[in-house]
Amino acid sequence: MPRAPLNLDIDLVRTFVTIASLGNFTRAAARMGRQQSTISLQIQRLEDALGQKLLTRNSRVVALTPAGDAFLPSARRLLDVNDEIVARAREPDMRGVVRLGAPEDFATRRLPEVLARFSQAYPAIALEVTCDLTLNLVNRFRAGAFDLALVKRERSVDAKGPRVWREPLVWVSAERDFWRGEEPLPLVVSPDPCVYRRRAIDALDRARRPWRVAYTCGSLAGSLAAVKAGLGATILPREMAPPDLRVFDGKPWPSLRDTEIALLQADPLSPPAARLGDHIMRSLG
Repeated sequence: MPRAPLNLDIDLVRTFVTIASLGNFTRAAARMGRQQSTISLQIQRLEDALGQKLLTRNSRVVALTPAGDAFLPSARRLLDVNDEIVARAREPDMRGVVRLGAPEDFATRRLPEVLARFSQAYPAIALEVTCDLTLNLVNRFRAGAFDLALVKRERSVDAKGPRVWREPLVWVSAERDFWRGEEPLPLVVSPDPCVYRRRAIDALDRARRPWRVAYTCGSLAGSLAAVKAGLGATILPREMAPPDLRVFDGKPWPSLRDTEIALLQADPLSPPAARLGDHIMRSLG
């Protein structure tokens, strides 16, 4: 006889995605308003149902197993579909405006699909997205300009929100390998305040490599055009490095710390903004 289909418990899937996103059982329990023992039991039930170990953990760190890593994207899609159905049925008239700030490169690469799925679930909620440099976003968030802000985390910035994205940074230049020259290394950077600019300069100073700012541009497209023209080198998230540029990730170029994207949320947060915040954290993890 054919095996009966397995119907996953959405609540268990949501607990798994929350833990995977926050990387910690304690924070996940606080986010979901439950006891840590409760969500531990939920994960055990989900693993038993799937016949797979999804998470490993010690006293501080939670890590995805290979099976958990493979399951996570599908789990997020399942929650997206579930929440869209529920939203249309229970909150068809939810409306309002949500003001979101985001770095240009991240908004260009990652956000459109995430926001499109949210708009499908909540068509009456208007999204106002502003792109700016991270430190400007933080200052404007503190001044009340945004309900939510995605910012690149830097030690000197009080960005206490949960991490929603992390990716490695690499050096990028055109055909010329500027490192082998004897002149100060020319940089293509955004104007202050810019996290990537600071990362590049700090890394070069640590390596005791002379440098100079050869081109300053607040636009990602303008910076890439300058790099392609051979005016200097810059740093980018690895996934954003264009295929027609050279990527340097290791000696003799100095190493770069991964960039982190944190989500800042106003307090109090309107119901539409709370829905978007939850959607972003679940979608990006």
